[in-house]
Amino acid sequence: MRGCNVSMSIGSGSRLPALAAALEQVNSAGDQKVLREIVERAADPRDFLDDTARLATVIEYLNARLAYDGLELQQHGGRVRPAPVGKSPSVIDALATAANTIDFDTVSRDLDRALASAEADPEDAATSACSIVESVCRSILIELGQPLPDKKDIQGLYKAVREPLGLSPSKDGLPNDIADDVRTILGGLNTCIQGIGALRTHGGDAHGRERGHKRAIDARIARLAIHSASAAALFLIETWQKRFPARFLHPH
Repeated sequence: MRGCNVSMSIGSGSRLPALAAALEQVNSAGDQKVLREIVERAADPRDFLDDTARLATVIEYLNARLAYDGLELQQHGGRVRPAPVGKSPSVIDALATAANTIDFDTVSRDLDRALASAEADPEDAATSACSIVESVCRSILIELGQPLPDKKDIQGLYKAVREPLGLSPSKDGLPNDIADDVRTILGGLNTCIQGIGALRTHGGDAHGRERGHKRAIDARIARLAIHSASAAALFLIETWQKRFPARFLHPH
């Protein structure tokens, strides 16, 4: 509870009454972000490495109660997070697994932050979605010994990483029957990157918020940014792994 910034005083005897009172206080305050973090920490797989059967029991117990709010715990990479029942974000799941496999801590943190903020703080989620792609691009450039661009925003970083990864929309050497299709998709990826960066600038929280700020985006748009950024980041990581199979991508 302290790890979630929730004060909890335990007197003599059972800890259960103090825990129940702390949870009731958080629930009464309506702090969805803290409630989500408490649930995630309660089912953290790292705490059940020697007892996976108990983890399954904990998740089943929590899901029976989360179902009343249309939620369930789903595992993404090495983490368990609440998500809408029956809606497993496969792209996000794949990115989380890839980031976990290569120990890509920067992407994992940005992804965790984005997913946790989508409902309660969509502006922060949009900022984190942009950071996911930026982190991947920066790491690839550093691993290749390439200088970072003067403009270190998402567009500048993606533009710098396209050529070494062979992702220019005008790239030749593709089979004739799919050349135009691939170029169209790569052009769309470039447009998607631009949109993610623009949303961060106009709707994110990276530049602060003035008093009386009215929310520019909602959770629906935040999730669109997260899914788009996750697809782009996963594609960049997989392209790196295919193009440089003997080199390991480290976090930076």
